[in-house]
Amino acid sequence: MPDLNTQNVNAAFLKVEYAVRGELAIKAEKYREMLKTDEGRKELPFDRVVSSNIGNPQQKGLDQKPLTFGRQVAALLEYPPLMESGKDLFPADAIARAKELYEEIGSIGAYSHSQGVPFIRKHVAEFIEKRDGYPANPNHIFLTAGASFGVDLLLDLLISSKNSGILIPIPQYPLYTASIARHSGVPVSYYLDESKGWSTDPAEVERAILKGQADGVELKALVVINPGNPTGGVIAEDIAEDLIRLCEKYGLVLLADEVYQDNLHEREKHGFTSFKKLVRKLDSNIPLVSFHSISKGVTGECGRRGGYFELTNVSEEVVALVYKMVSVGLCPPLGGQVGVDCLVRPPKEGEPSYQLWKDETTAIHNALAKRSKIMTERLNALPGMSCAPALGALYLYPKIELLPKQIEAAKKIGKAPDMLYALELLDETGICAIPGSGFGQKEGEGHFRLTCLCDGVEEYVDKLETFHRKFHAKYGPAGQ
Repeated sequence: MPDLNTQNVNAAFLKVEYAVRGELAIKAEKYREMLKTDEGRKELPFDRVVSSNIGNPQQKGLDQKPLTFGRQVAALLEYPPLMESGKDLFPADAIARAKELYEEIGSIGAYSHSQGVPFIRKHVAEFIEKRDGYPANPNHIFLTAGASFGVDLLLDLLISSKNSGILIPIPQYPLYTASIARHSGVPVSYYLDESKGWSTDPAEVERAILKGQADGVELKALVVINPGNPTGGVIAEDIAEDLIRLCEKYGLVLLADEVYQDNLHEREKHGFTSFKKLVRKLDSNIPLVSFHSISKGVTGECGRRGGYFELTNVSEEVVALVYKMVSVGLCPPLGGQVGVDCLVRPPKEGEPSYQLWKDETTAIHNALAKRSKIMTERLNALPGMSCAPALGALYLYPKIELLPKQIEAAKKIGKAPDMLYALELLDETGICAIPGSGFGQKEGEGHFRLTCLCDGVEEYVDKLETFHRKFHAKYGPAGQ
């Protein structure tokens, strides 16, 4: 009888690690199930699990409300007769949008063009041109099942041998190390500067490039995450231009993960500028791939799986090759494609849905910025903890002092010291956070990532503060 075991499967699968959905998330789900029973509620020292491990705004317990306009358009396309029978229930502009999309798509239960509905790709191109002031080609835009699909596809394209290297920021979103491992490539780390708000230093990037070359790695691409995940750092224009010049100098493809481009807490001081805009401004010929998604921003439609990537300065032969590969999967989810259309074409001022859309998006922006500020101030007041303010994205990434007894206890159970912290935090409070060892960090450091999505932030941080002081007393020097 044929045997399937871990010794005869693709060895690359065994090397993949994805911290945000790993041991802690699995344990949190176990606790969530326990809390559904009387016996489980008696056994656990908390009454709910707080899912601070992943940027999933509409998850039960976080409960960010979906934007009304996008959901109305989705509802109308799910059941087209409502476009006529629901005229008293839905605003005229939502019905008009649904009819316009239905005319192009037909039933969302059918396959679309493998690259995404051409009509929607045209709107993405218009969005990019309006944002950047430079034209975009709809034929070089690919709609995807979230940005993650596009990232994995492009890494698969670029990693041509086991010696292919991809430069990634540390800390980074674990998607990158997971995909690089899956495709048997080499991650080459450059470190963000925590002392300067997790800024990107071009000199540090060049150091990593030269080290990679000295190690004999064939460097293929530079990954930038802007705004940063897990750090919330925003890359300034002059720094971004220096990174583009480095890609020119060393012949690198630039992979720009820009899914948090609308999550800015100090928009006037620290705004977002796309790498596409700067590549065109500098008249650079570097190959650039830019990613965006409906999962983040204020849309938060993670489960609908919608996103896109744009290819800039990429030959038609490679565009055709990418098309061939996406066609193997037939098409991205139609619900996600509709979500992308609503992302890049929100209601306009003067239309019936505009004021509600404006009120909803403003409330989400304000809530995220307020929570981020409160959490940063209170975390920085704790002993043995420091937290750089986040300028964007959905997270904070505080640093924790690693205590000698903590290091010793973690070693005994085969865990990283900050993983021990995160495990005990979950066991005692129900807060699920991901340790810095899952994102990458310098030797001897400890961090953890928290989302700023949790409502009732005061109670949430109260629990974290109480835990941290107990943890510090438990593992710190006697009398500390």
